[in-house]
Amino acid sequence: MEPQFQPYGLPHLTVIFLTVVLPFVLAAIVRRTKSQRLENVIIGVLSAVLVLNYVVYLLFIRSQGVVDWRQMLPLQMCDWGMVVVIVAMWTGSQRWFEVAYFWGIGGTLQAVLTPNLLFGFPDWRFISFFTSHCGIIVGVVFLMLTRRYRPYPMSIVRVWLWSEFYFVVTLIVDELTGVNYGFLLHKPEAFSILSFLSDSRPLYLLQLHAVALLFFLGLYAPFAIVDLATGKSLRNTGKQEGSL
Repeated sequence: MEPQFQPYGLPHLTVIFLTVVLPFVLAAIVRRTKSQRLENVIIGVLSAVLVLNYVVYLLFIRSQGVVDWRQMLPLQMCDWGMVVVIVAMWTGSQRWFEVAYFWGIGGTLQAVLTPNLLFGFPDWRFISFFTSHCGIIVGVVFLMLTRRYRPYPMSIVRVWLWSEFYFVVTLIVDELTGVNYGFLLHKPEAFSILSFLSDSRPLYLLQLHAVALLFFLGLYAPFAIVDLATGKSLRNTGKQEGSL
């Protein structure tokens, strides 16, 4: 019998705890040692774990009989988020970071808290699912802690445009293949915030955009509050962004 996933059971709570704690521990080690080489090693390990996990997952589902190429395309949001966070870690680019931040925290965090997952620990699908999603979050938070990266007002606009690009590409592929990448064909089977959206597909897709925008604004809100509290103006914030 395959173990069934239990939301907020001990394995799930353990994963959430490790996702929160691990980037702080890694960042503390880097700060304490002040070693650029160690930071690069951590980035290399995180990148290797994400890529290796993805490759092994593809091999696993193929061995289980999921051999249709249409079901194995890298078109889930977490797939794109994985690529973006790896690029951000290796290039040190603020622009890549901001995409990783909004996609990684906004999209992937929801998957960690309300996973569309049937299999529990120690099933490989449980391990692979949380390795990919939690690894993205760990990478994003690690960059924020070690390099002091943060989003800016224009970050929302740029990431929104990137998100629309993902939406168009994935929607076309979904229509051609019939695979529900990005949950653009219908809502996920597991309970999540998307469960509250309309059953009418046109309205559902519009509501998806509204939910994404709310997530983006919510993720930027703490930084906006800090800027207001410290007396920073949007003009000064824009100058800081332009200098990165």
